[in-house]
Amino acid sequence: MKILLVEDSPTLRYATSALIRAAGHEPVIAESGEQALQVVDKMPVDMIIMDVEMPGLDGFETTRLIREWLGEHWIPIIFVTGLSEDENLREGIEAGGDDYLIKPVSQVILNAKIRAMERILAMRDQMNKLNHELTLLSQRDSLTKLYNRRTFDEKAEEAWRIATRNKAPITLILLDIDHFKQYNDEYGHSAGDTVIRHIATALKRCLHRPSDVVARYGGEEFIAILPGTPKEGAHFVAERIRKTIEALNIKHRGSLTSEKVTASVGVSVTNYTTGTTLFDQINKADEALYKAKENGRNTVQLINSEPATKILVVDDDTATLNLISKTLIGHSQIATAQTGEKCISLAGDLQPDVILLDLYLPGVNGFELCQSLRTNPATATIPIIVMSESKKDELLDFAKRVKANGCLQKPLNLDRLLAKITPFLH
Repeated sequence: MKILLVEDSPTLRYATSALIRAAGHEPVIAESGEQALQVVDKMPVDMIIMDVEMPGLDGFETTRLIREWLGEHWIPIIFVTGLSEDENLREGIEAGGDDYLIKPVSQVILNAKIRAMERILAMRDQMNKLNHELTLLSQRDSLTKLYNRRTFDEKAEEAWRIATRNKAPITLILLDIDHFKQYNDEYGHSAGDTVIRHIATALKRCLHRPSDVVARYGGEEFIAILPGTPKEGAHFVAERIRKTIEALNIKHRGSLTSEKVTASVGVSVTNYTTGTTLFDQINKADEALYKAKENGRNTVQLINSEPATKILVVDDDTATLNLISKTLIGHSQIATAQTGEKCISLAGDLQPDVILLDLYLPGVNGFELCQSLRTNPATATIPIIVMSESKKDELLDFAKRVKANGCLQKPLNLDRLLAKITPFLH
C-alpha cells in the first residue's frame, strides 16, 4: 500500500518511514498539513498516518479538510500523538480519524494497526464490488441482459439532454416481434424466451456505439435511442436490424408474414429537440411501428419530425436569407420574403410564430412596414424581431418605437440569433 506519512519532525519521519517499509509498504512523505493536502489532491494513497501536533495546520484540521475533499471516498487515517488524554482522543475521532498511535511508535503495534486497516479496506472494496454488481443487476432485464425499461428511461433522458445542449439529431427505434403470440402457442414459452434472447443479441450486434442505448421495453418489444443519428442513418440502422433478425432463420410456422421469425420496426427522427419532447418522440416511434404492422409487418416505417414553429424571414439580401435559413433549419419551418408587399401577404396567409424583419428593404420604410403589420388585425399579434446594421442604441430605440419583440444587429451573430428565436419555438 501507499501510506502517506504526515510528520514535521525529520527524526520521526525517518524512523516511522523505516517502520512502514519494514511492514512491507511504501511511505509517501509530507512535512506539514499543507503538503499533505497537496499530496492527496495529486496522488491516490491507501492510508494516512498523521501527526497531531504540527505547526500551521495541525493533524485534526488537516484531517477535516481531507475528509471534506475526499467526500464519500474513505481511506483510513491513523493519528500519531504524544497525548493520551480522553478529550484529545475524542477530538481526533470527531475530526475524522480512525485510530491512534501513541509515541514512541513500536513496529509491532504499527504492524497490527496497518493489518487491521487493511482488513477494513478489503471489506470496503468487497462491499463496493457487491453494490456495483447489484446496481448492474437492477438495471438489466433478467432474460436478455439488455437494459430494462426503467434504466432505459433514465439513460434516454440523459441522451435527450445532451442532444438538446449540442443541438444534435436523435433517433428512437421501437421493434416488435411479428406474431409472437402465435410463436408461443406453436412452440411453447421456453422457445419464445430463446427467440427473445436471440433478438437481443442481434440488437447488440447492430447497435454497438457507446452512446447507443438499447433495452427490452416489455414482452416482445424492444426500444433503442441513437444520439447523433439523422434520418438517413436511422433508416440504414433500422433496416440492418430488420434484416439481421430475418437472417437468424428461426422457423415460425404460426406466422402470417413469413416462414421464419421477423420483426416490425418503427422509427422517429428529430433533427433538433426544439419544440418536442422525448415522450413525443417515443409516441411517434410507436405510431411508426403501428404503420409498419399495418403495411404487412417485417418492414421499417420512419417518421421524420418536422418542427411546428413557422418563421417568416424578410430581407432583400439572398446571402442573409440563406444564412438564416441554414441556421434555423430543423428548429422551425422557414418562409422568406424580399419585399415589403410579400412580407404583408405571407404574414397574413401563413400566420408565422415570429417575423425576422430587415429594416432597410429597397423602397420600403421600415417604420411604416412595422406599423402596417401592427395595425392589421390579421398580423397585429405576431412577434417581430427587427434586424439592421444601425448602431446598437439606434436599433434599440427603433425597436421600442415600433413595439418590436427584439432586435438583432448585423452582421448577424448566429448564437444570438438562436437565443432570440428560442423563446418563440414550440
